[in-house]
Amino acid sequence: MRGSQTGRPIMALLDLLGRRWALRVIWELREGPLSFRQLQAGCEAISSSVLNDRLAELRAAGIVEAAPEGYRLTPEGEELLALYPGLDAWAQRWAERDRRG
Repeated sequence: MRGSQTGRPIMALLDLLGRRWALRVIWELREGPLSFRQLQAGCEAISSSVLNDRLAELRAAGIVEAAPEGYRLTPEGEELLALYPGLDAWAQRWAERDRRG
């Protein structure tokens, strides 16, 4: 598995999602398909070459697909996106603990 010396799927997924802009690309596609330019504008400072790289990686992983309207999440990508609220809740609790010192 890419990014995992152990072959463990979770490590490969964390490697993929840990790539610069990968999580943001998934987030920007949460409301539906976007063209390349719309996606680039939503990601603000992302270069076109990095966006191309992330889209290629996410497409190869089956998380994003090309559509007539541009790019969209696959059913697998939508399932992954559904995990974001739980991660956000955990991050909020973690940040609060950090603030309290």
